[in-house]
Amino acid sequence: MSPGIFNVVGALRCTSEGTAEQVGSSGYAEDSIPENYLEIYRRVGEEKNLPWNVLAGIGQVESKHGRWDGPGITEGHNDWGAAGPMQFGALDGSAAGNSWGGEPVMDTEDRPEEGYGQDGNDDGVVSVYDPADAIPAAADYLIAHGAREDLRQAIFGYNHAWWYVDDVMTWADTYAEGDFQTSSSVETAVNCEANEDGDPIAQAPDELTQAVVDWAMDQRGKPYVWGGTGPNGFDCSGLVMRAYESIGVTIPRVSQDQWNFGPRIPKGEEQPGDLVFFDVQRPGEPPGPGHVGMVIGDGLMVEAWCTDCGPIATREYDAPNRAEVLGFTRPLAEPSVEARLEG
Repeated sequence: MSPGIFNVVGALRCTSEGTAEQVGSSGYAEDSIPENYLEIYRRVGEEKNLPWNVLAGIGQVESKHGRWDGPGITEGHNDWGAAGPMQFGALDGSAAGNSWGGEPVMDTEDRPEEGYGQDGNDDGVVSVYDPADAIPAAADYLIAHGAREDLRQAIFGYNHAWWYVDDVMTWADTYAEGDFQTSSSVETAVNCEANEDGDPIAQAPDELTQAVVDWAMDQRGKPYVWGGTGPNGFDCSGLVMRAYESIGVTIPRVSQDQWNFGPRIPKGEEQPGDLVFFDVQRPGEPPGPGHVGMVIGDGLMVEAWCTDCGPIATREYDAPNRAEVLGFTRPLAEPSVEARLEG
């Protein structure tokens, strides 16, 4: 059984608190990571159910495990306001913001509610410069940004660059003894058929909508292709357009036009088959939401996300690493569609 995935009547849960894969330390890791850092990475990985070597990969890319001689590693901040071995934003009003919360170094009793800073070694001090505090804070940041569902996306949330994600994962592979697999979250997103209670997902309210949802779900595992309308790959709006086309219903081609097709549905009243739109706008595109997915229930959607985001899959639409949800529509309740279906 893959790490983090539980069998449910032959299916896969869409979400899981399963134990993360904790691989052994390679000889290179033993020789190159400071002993105290290696111990903390391994302990925090076990405690937080995250691969320790991914935490170590972040520590290497950010500060060479606290040994980089640049500004902001052991005191102060860098030019963007980041500080400490895990390079947390720790300066109000800076480009990096203050995700640490409060002062870079503060008494535990002064720690504010906001932020990820913590007293990881119970010494009474919350210090962004202390790896015992910064490494578990980094783990919590990854978890809050969806690491249990999509590890690469969570790392992207830590530093918004795909080259950064690749660097971290390369180091994670180097530090692992033997092969290190990170595909379990992708496998879950592509193949899940049951929610965390074991109930089937993607159950639409009527047969016609169910056919639309089933068609979209059947495309999971195919690649995202910019401008793609199938059959071998799709972009976000191409996927939902073809799903409705499968039952003979025509909806607009691009997400901005799809947003204006069908009545708006209040948040909390969305149901499988509805479309969920995100507040993403790109230069040169018409005004309106630049991304769309199809609601399948349980706070989940099926979507074609982006070239670097993995295949068409099931994901949460309110996840913290996602753009803000702009709203929902119901194409089958569009008056012209209803009239045609009734005829």
